[in-house]
Amino acid sequence: MKALELKIPPLVLVLIIGGLMGLLASVSREFLLPLAIRWWGMLMLVIPGLILILAGAWHFRRRGTTLNPLHPETASALVTSGVYRISRNPMYAGFLLGLCGWACYLANRYALAGPVIFVLYMNYFQIRPEERALERLFGQEYDAYRRLVRRWL
Repeated sequence: MKALELKIPPLVLVLIIGGLMGLLASVSREFLLPLAIRWWGMLMLVIPGLILILAGAWHFRRRGTTLNPLHPETASALVTSGVYRISRNPMYAGFLLGLCGWACYLANRYALAGPVIFVLYMNYFQIRPEERALERLFGQEYDAYRRLVRRWL
């Protein structure tokens, strides 16, 4: 399974899973909600998700460290301020909220599998390898941070 580690950029994974969610929903219309409810539900999840993604990226840029999720070993700084005080992975949490918003818009029980698959994949093939790299790079500083701040939210 190590062959899958750090191979698919999270944004690409979100697009793939989102596309599959849409495909599943299109072939199995289950419980359609009124469009207004679907839109509002989606926006209430997507907007905070975008805020998390942008805030996380801004803090990385501000500290001058890499945004490339496929090469965590190139990190030049451990970012622990701003949104990183509430989540070790705010950008991934933002992507998750986006997928949950998309599932809300699709209003289909099969689409709910998308966010679950995203979390499982990210935990095993993206976040754990990142954590190993950050532990090697930042040692006790990262261990202390990891004990204080949750992985997701």
